Amino acid sequence: GFISLSRGDTAEVRLSDLARLPVGEIDLLALKAAGVVPALAKSAKVIKSGKLDKAVKLAGVGVTKGAKAAIEAAGGSVE
Repeated sequence: GFISLSRGDTAEVRLSDLARLPVGEIDLLALKAAGVVPALAKSAKVIKSGKLDKAVKLAGVGVTKGAKAAIEAAGGSVE
């Protein structure tokens, strides 16, 4: 079978994981420092799973359509 060499490069982050972070501005380094994504991850993508009730500002992190809508509904932004 085929095994992708890049399958472990992107880490998934839930909205509930973002809600637990103590910072308001979140990037890949902040996610690694908090232990949300593995240290070897080259990128991260936020998925719509869980609930976000605080405003966060994402930079350099991918998001799904549903997650972007939830982040903006909570008063946050995505760059």
